[in-house]
Amino acid sequence: MQHIVKGLLSFVVLLLLATAPVNAQRSELGFGIGTFNYTGDLVRTYNFKYSKPAGTVFYRSNISNVVSFRAAVTAGQIGASEKPIDAFAVKRNASFNLFLFEASTVMEYHFLRWHDTKRFTRFSPYLFGGLGLFSIAGNAEKNGDYSNVQLAIPFGGGVKYVLNPKWYLGLEFGIRKTFFDYLDNISAGNPKDKNFQYGNPNDNDTYFFLGLTLTRTFYDIPCPKNPYK
Repeated sequence: MQHIVKGLLSFVVLLLLATAPVNAQRSELGFGIGTFNYTGDLVRTYNFKYSKPAGTVFYRSNISNVVSFRAAVTAGQIGASEKPIDAFAVKRNASFNLFLFEASTVMEYHFLRWHDTKRFTRFSPYLFGGLGLFSIAGNAEKNGDYSNVQLAIPFGGGVKYVLNPKWYLGLEFGIRKTFFDYLDNISAGNPKDKNFQYGNPNDNDTYFFLGLTLTRTFYDIPCPKNPYK
């Protein structure tokens, strides 16, 4: 697991160095607490019952008054138990409980110019989207041939509230679109085996992060230049 975590951290650092603007007006560091949730073969719709604790730390660079770049790592527990909607689900009676680690980079768009000192506003809703990788650990026995590291497309929205010029709070709900059907360790299978440990191979799993964040802003101070050079 350690080499996976190191690889994902390296992914974040490389993307940050490649895309962070050199002349950013403000840099931010923050953390948040919240929950992971999931939909897939075991649970078809979002259900607060299966929310499990998760946390995140992130770096943000504000490119303009409305656009920001963010790099983050998010980790926590994710799991669910079979929701018996039919006789097949009752017979399968599956469940899972995993540790999930995610590294992501996203762009944020704020609807209000909350960093504009001439038009100061204390809050702003925003949307975000980007690219991420996630790894899972905890399946004692795999029901398929798959890698524990997968691609995800994070997107969602939230709202930020300014406490003072240096600190603000955020509430965010994010969806992670995956191209992976084994988050719950259930996917394609052979019905002839009669073990019922299979699901719909054409319906990929999705996971979610809902959380509260606290952010500290750091103002960049430009170095003075010699006017005689």
